[in-house]
Amino acid sequence: MSNASSAPGDQRSKESVISDTGAKMMQSFAPLQPICEHVCGFHFYAHDMTRQVHAHHLCSHVNEDFRQCIIFDSPKKDARLIGIEYIISEKLFMELDEQEKRYWHSHDYEVRGGSLALPMPRLMPEIGAQASEREALLQLQKTYGKTWHTWQIDAHPTMPLGPAQLMMALTADNQLKPELARQRKEEEGIDIDEKKKERQDFPAYEPKPGCDIWQSGKSVQIVPEEKDFIKS
Repeated sequence: MSNASSAPGDQRSKESVISDTGAKMMQSFAPLQPICEHVCGFHFYAHDMTRQVHAHHLCSHVNEDFRQCIIFDSPKKDARLIGIEYIISEKLFMELDEQEKRYWHSHDYEVRGGSLALPMPRLMPEIGAQASEREALLQLQKTYGKTWHTWQIDAHPTMPLGPAQLMMALTADNQLKPELARQRKEEEGIDIDEKKKERQDFPAYEPKPGCDIWQSGKSVQIVPEEKDFIKS
């Protein structure tokens, strides 16, 4: 499996490592400090469900209705930074115009279907882990995400080539490639079927119209367009 360290380039020099160590001691990295939630799931390209990738979100809560997340392809320290996701409440989603809603996906099925999970330390008591995850996912169930992947790791595993791509999320059984579910279970101990059983009592929810636009048979995606440059 590729990781960030497999990107082309020379090996880190001693001077570079020393410089980074000094900067790490002197700077605050304040924008990263509010990160408080780690959620993993799966995304597919908005125009192509056959292209699916594993996504680990590290999120901060800006307020009760808005989260912002950075996305990696694994929970390891050599993970590739592959994108970002903005997560908003139903209230904020309903305030969007119809054109904007096309960029957003629902989270209800990901939650109740078991594919969305909060990775927990192996040593954490199972009951405590389930309770913590349950509370977080009940909050996420009625939210909507707008996700851009800046690194197409399935097509270009060693370099972030090409334009950013809009991503979508699962909405029904049998959409996820079995090998992705199996790989996560083997590597991270997260079993989708078990998660789905744990959440059988979650309340039913119907995502609001306008999201998950790909279900109409049409979608939207970023395609580079040449533009005239404006100097002033």
